[in-house]
Amino acid sequence: MARAGLAPASVTEAGADLADEVGFDRLSMGLLAERLGVKTPSLYKHVDGQADLAHRIAVLGANELADAVRDATQGRSGRDALVAAAAAMRTFAREHTGRYDAANSARPSDPDDPFVAASGRLLDSLAAVLRGYRVDPAQEVHALRMLRSVLHGFATLEVTGGFRLDTDVDESFDWVVALVDRGLTSLGVSGPSGP
Repeated sequence: MARAGLAPASVTEAGADLADEVGFDRLSMGLLAERLGVKTPSLYKHVDGQADLAHRIAVLGANELADAVRDATQGRSGRDALVAAAAAMRTFAREHTGRYDAANSARPSDPDDPFVAASGRLLDSLAAVLRGYRVDPAQEVHALRMLRSVLHGFATLEVTGGFRLDTDVDESFDWVVALVDRGLTSLGVSGPSGP
């Protein structure tokens, strides 16, 4: 019989919390069982193993990141939306390193995989940011890939301690976002919309 209070969602949440604490690469079924006060085989009543747990955390992380970016950009456009999206991604990556790593290492198993919808939600929010710049539709995919690459790269380097020069990291982040803003503005059909 399954332990009272445990269910796939609560096991996934506990696994995500633990991954944020110890690192996604160090998460194990044994460590999670210890955290939950159960024997490792008990977890298999709720998840199908390490790979299933990792995938569930990836879906959770992707949905939470998508929510953070959507909420931050709601009602904003142009540079305001870009700044809000960038800050939301950076904050999420810093505060939820395990979830963020899980979401970035996941690979969907098929088109109906919930990870496809979860990661699609983030792309939709970033695409909405780009629409505020009136980027030519023929260039939108390239602009979206650039935006994700820049934001992900900065967040990942920051979280892993990759910025070792004395210059303030916040100042560098603002500089990068301003550069992206200028680049997107130059791509726009008639300049950014909004304030």
